[in-house]
Amino acid sequence: MEIEFEKNYLRELYEAGKTSNKKYRFQPSVTKQFKNTIDKLRNANRIEDLFPFKSLNYEKLVGDKAGLESVRVNQQYRIEFYSKITGEEPDIITICSIVELSNHYK
Repeated sequence: MEIEFEKNYLRELYEAGKTSNKKYRFQPSVTKQFKNTIDKLRNANRIEDLFPFKSLNYEKLVGDKAGLESVRVNQQYRIEFYSKITGEEPDIITICSIVELSNHYK
């Protein structure tokens, strides 16, 4: 999948392992797991390729977050994203637009 980041701090976390914005500071273990999860998304060709990874706990969100999808980073954090499919057979591309790294229980 192609990965897009909607917020700068998400791109910084993935590329540099840290962010300049103090509001978005995470433990090094969370940052490492975030990068690993983004890599799994990047290596998948389509959303269905994520289903075998039970640890990701892929789900479509409902309620006030309807339209978003999520995968788990760890027990506490999840990555929220939109996905869209572009192109024609056989050149179909899934674009995953990362919206947020959120605390699942807040």
